[in-house]
Amino acid sequence: MIALDKALRAAIRAHGRQAYPEECCGALIGEKGGKMDHVTAVEPVENSETDSRRRRFRISPEDYRRLERLAADGGRDLLGFYHSHPDHPAVPSEHDRRHALPFFHYVVLRVVEGEPSEMSSWILSEDRGVFERERLVVAGDGESARGED
Repeated sequence: MIALDKALRAAIRAHGRQAYPEECCGALIGEKGGKMDHVTAVEPVENSETDSRRRRFRISPEDYRRLERLAADGGRDLLGFYHSHPDHPAVPSEHDRRHALPFFHYVVLRVVEGEPSEMSSWILSEDRGVFERERLVVAGDGESARGED
């Protein structure tokens, strides 16, 4: 399970809107918990994909190292990544699965005709065979936490 507050959800949604019709991407930084990891910051990253940015995202090795340092310098962990799916469901693609690692969270935002829609979170199985949907908890403004669909 992974949790983030409404402001961070809004930041991911704004990034998806801004990048449309291309995929946006960024990092989830925060604290590992027992049953739930807590995102305390999101860090937008330039999509370094060169061929088909409308259907793919890529985080450069340099950005990956920078994100690890950013998290460590703040005493936090790199928990995973987010990206958008312009005009496609908030479900990881086969390409996403082939490039993912089992110990990260992957948040996917659907953007329909430029407007952010549903958001979901996924973890890759240890054998890297399949993504498993996980509960995404959004909290803030005095409301109780709830799962996203």
